[in-house]
Amino acid sequence: MSTPDFNLLVTLDVLLQEGSVAGAARRLRLSPSAMSRALARLRETTGDPLLVRAGRGLVPTPRALELRERVSQLVQDAEAALRPTEHIDLQQLVRTFVLRTSEGFVENFGPALIARVAAEAPGVRLRFVQKPDKDSGPLRDGAVDLETGVVESNMGPELRAQALFRDRHIGVVRAGHPLCEGEITPARYAAGQHVNVSRRGLDKGQLDEALQMLGLERQVRTIVDGFSTAVALARASDLIASVPERHTGVLRAGMHSFALPFAAPEFTVSLLWHPRQHADPAHHWLRGCVREVCGESA
Repeated sequence: MSTPDFNLLVTLDVLLQEGSVAGAARRLRLSPSAMSRALARLRETTGDPLLVRAGRGLVPTPRALELRERVSQLVQDAEAALRPTEHIDLQQLVRTFVLRTSEGFVENFGPALIARVAAEAPGVRLRFVQKPDKDSGPLRDGAVDLETGVVESNMGPELRAQALFRDRHIGVVRAGHPLCEGEITPARYAAGQHVNVSRRGLDKGQLDEALQMLGLERQVRTIVDGFSTAVALARASDLIASVPERHTGVLRAGMHSFALPFAAPEFTVSLLWHPRQHADPAHHWLRGCVREVCGESA
């Protein structure tokens, strides 16, 4: 069985409203002969004359009367489905968004973001999941709605990205640590005992490259895969943790933080999403919430 021409639904809707071939032709900006041909196709498709002559005009058949409201609703639904959504009722929105974030993001920005979302859209829930790697697959397959991280050259070319904030590495030690007193020089920093953060288990990174330019080398005593673990170790020992400033503000509460005594590269943390979500009004609203919360926390 061949697929019917769904464009005929619009024609049928106008014909049943007008009850006139000439009137329907004017509304659809067709010639009377083109509208007559369309009516003939409708009659063939439905197996019913739909409009029959009665005196000098046309009257609908029982089948046409039966179809009138159904066809009108179908056309309205189709138009609504194809029309760009410009407004969303946040108070009525019920939805769960999944955010995959770098470590420390939830602790620092989560409370303000959750409060903001709850105030504007009480039916929306946020689900935060850990980001163990830079694989963009979860964004592509729809398992994740939004992701935060540093944009790299191997990121999927189809992904959308928008900068959230600039960040930099700083040093952090326990209260009472020897580095709490006196000037922190590159040599003094390098001579301490360090905890290095690396998801791949590496003992060297960009900070070590910067120190190498000065002829210095850190003493890395242990390697962990997350900022919170590094900060926790530094809080309970003499280890020095070098972590992103913005991402670890809450984690470092009560500890001594200091600017690194050498030039270290800054980096931009961005918000990432898949193009399939770009035009979704609810997703657009949530992206705005994340951007504003991160900006307010600067």
